[in-house]
Amino acid sequence: MVSPSGESLLVDAGWPDFEGRDAERIAAAAKSAGLKKIDYLVVTHYHRDHVGGVPELAERIPVGTFVDLGPSVETSQAAKDLFEAYRKVRAKGRHILAKPGDRIPVKGLDVEILSAAGELISAPLARAGSPNPLCAEAQRGNDDPGENGQSIGMMIRYGKFRLLDLGDLSWNRELDLACPDHRLGTVDVYLTTHHASEMSGPAAMVHALHPQVAVMNNGARKGGAPDVWRVLRSSPGLEDIWQLHFSVEGGDGNNAPPQFIANVEENCKGYGLKLSVDSDGSFTVTNARNGLSKTYPPR
Repeated sequence: MVSPSGESLLVDAGWPDFEGRDAERIAAAAKSAGLKKIDYLVVTHYHRDHVGGVPELAERIPVGTFVDLGPSVETSQAAKDLFEAYRKVRAKGRHILAKPGDRIPVKGLDVEILSAAGELISAPLARAGSPNPLCAEAQRGNDDPGENGQSIGMMIRYGKFRLLDLGDLSWNRELDLACPDHRLGTVDVYLTTHHASEMSGPAAMVHALHPQVAVMNNGARKGGAPDVWRVLRSSPGLEDIWQLHFSVEGGDGNNAPPQFIANVEENCKGYGLKLSVDSDGSFTVTNARNGLSKTYPPR
């Protein structure tokens, strides 16, 4: 994300290996945005597809400040090695320990932390906090003791525009944000939690958000679950779903129209989606694969 001030915020750094594939894509996106450094890197949690690419990224573009949730809760040797590789890179920059209710000081944006290290904001956001009638039918799942449940979640505001990114936060903690009172309020864009996997995205939270647009950060065979897609599609007030990949599991019935999908082939070229925002709350989504742009008016 690049604010009008020119300061930048990156959320996660993708996978390691694959000949630096993810780090190269991020560095290319930064270059196209006119950036020479990443001012703030938020590591939502310590899984390979989120933190694994940090060392390779830092070789390609400087990172000023690292924002994370503290130590990893997972104790396997692989988890320890992953965290240690990240910690060595983090030691070369500044460090912010994320706490719910705090803000990341990106000039020109309002970035509020909603969840971190298993903790959640205790009070509702401004113009939020109403009783949520959808909670009456909400079913809780199994508690998640791993890294997903520790995820940093954020509300990003620019003027009247609001975007929600909860990382890979798990089902029960999302319900805790939405029930019995909805602490988050409404949003313009909802970035699907946990790649739109069935471990996240309860309707009691998603529908109460009333998103105008949902962006599904899925892979061809990662996330993009049909049940989650249907929850999104039935969300009140939703106009469109944009997807990073066609979901193989979703098939023809549970995917957006092809023009709204950045990568329609499983062996993809890594096309992206671009979100351009105005302070009045209007925004435009652009598909890099086909050049399609659609502008949404403020609500």
